[in-house]
Amino acid sequence: MAGQDAWQAGLMFRGTTTITRRRGAQENNMSKHFFNSAVLAGAMLLAACSSAPTTTPTLDQARSEFVKASNNPQVAQYAPLEFRQATEALDRANASAAKNEPLDKIDHFAYLAKQKILTAEEVASAKAAEANIATVRQERTEVQLQARTAEADRARADAAAAQAQAQAAQAQAQDAQAQAAAAQAQAQQAQAQNQALSEHAARLEAILVELHAVKTERGYVVTIGDILFDTDKASLKPEGMSTVRKLAEVMMQNPDRTVLVEGFTDSTGRASHNQDLSQRRANSVAMALTGMGVPRERVATRAYGEAFPVAPNDNASDRQRNRRVEIVLSNEGTPIPPRVSQR
Repeated sequence: MAGQDAWQAGLMFRGTTTITRRRGAQENNMSKHFFNSAVLAGAMLLAACSSAPTTTPTLDQARSEFVKASNNPQVAQYAPLEFRQATEALDRANASAAKNEPLDKIDHFAYLAKQKILTAEEVASAKAAEANIATVRQERTEVQLQARTAEADRARADAAAAQAQAQAAQAQAQDAQAQAAAAQAQAQQAQAQNQALSEHAARLEAILVELHAVKTERGYVVTIGDILFDTDKASLKPEGMSTVRKLAEVMMQNPDRTVLVEGFTDSTGRASHNQDLSQRRANSVAMALTGMGVPRERVATRAYGEAFPVAPNDNASDRQRNRRVEIVLSNEGTPIPPRVSQR
């Protein structure tokens, strides 16, 4: 039973050393040798499966030290040849154990493997120390070079500062002159902008007055009454199109404003029909605006049907007032708030 356990441990270590050696081989281009060694050891172990291979404390210790060395990145970097020799020595020891050769022979090969492993670790440590010394020397050289460069830079900077001070007086005089010219230009530009804004506001005010727009907290509200639509239809009459055209002109001249087209009806007839009619009339106005060049994303619609009447629905005149489309022109640069009352 002890021999069988040792044989299984050897097989498990064979897999571990094979994987470890493959990882190290990727770093130092020695994968082919390690793989061949692993195949040889595996073949020898499989051939001896009928009789459980033996092991010794020295061989177990060699295996353990091999795993430790294979996990040391310095060994792979600085001692690839020595580590390959250690691998070959351990392969011989494992092969001897797989053949159930005498213990002193197994220990001999295991001892040699341990020495090879120790040599690889010592070479790696020495070369790593040399590399560190070289790095320190290079860093010291770089620091000295940087110091000399900094000194030269300071000298150039001092010379440049002296020249800059001489130029600064001249520049200050030029700056004062430029600032005076810029102030005058800004004043003229501000005056021109104010004049343009005044003219623009006057044009907007004139059109809104012509459209009978009402100023509310939500924005300017332009109403298209029932008489500007065909009876119980959504198509605009020519007079209605004229109103929409003027509003489109306002929209084109004020790109930071949006509109919300809201449709309403009276309470006569089915509520579903009235809701649909109010939506179709709102859509008709929105399509007319977009057809006149107003971008679609600046035009929204909402249908309220019988909601929000502006007059009682108890006579024909008042019902006609309730049949309407209201176009809300937003305040400059702000969204249109939701409707909470008649306007």
